[in-house]
Amino acid sequence: MSCNTNTATLFDFEKGADISNWQIEDDRVMGGISQGNFELNDDGHGHFHGIVTVESNGGFSSVQNNSYDVNVDPSNHIKLRVKGDGHTYQLRVKDQQSTRHSYVADFETSGNWQTVEILLSSMKPTYRGRSVDQPNFDKNYLSQVRIMIGTKKKQEPFDLLIDKIELVTE
Repeated sequence: MSCNTNTATLFDFEKGADISNWQIEDDRVMGGISQGNFELNDDGHGHFHGIVTVESNGGFSSVQNNSYDVNVDPSNHIKLRVKGDGHTYQLRVKDQQSTRHSYVADFETSGNWQTVEILLSSMKPTYRGRSVDQPNFDKNYLSQVRIMIGTKKKQEPFDLLIDKIELVTE
């Protein structure tokens, strides 16, 4: 990236932040039994945690904000400051709520605070875990940001702290 970048905060999980637009969606929507939780912790971080399991045809938990109204360019980056548990998570975005598929990029967590940057145009379209015959993210608008974890194991706990989510433009 060049030196001439601008950063806009999409969400800062600081003390007192209003997280009412952040909602959990688990595999329960399709009969699964995974259980995600999300709250603002005492240190002012979004805390996404719970148990994810493949039992009862499940396998995912997510936290999402459907209230975005952001103009973007595919050359922009989403920057996350997170502290995870060593699991792989997914960043998912949508340009419109009515779009069935999401644009997805995986990111690894290390157990330490880290900054993850994902180029919007590198995000691949998927629907229910399957690739969609569409181009990578090529839109000019964001309406949803979601962080998701999936598993292929019978049951495993997860724990992710989110400090902030930003949009980086050149």
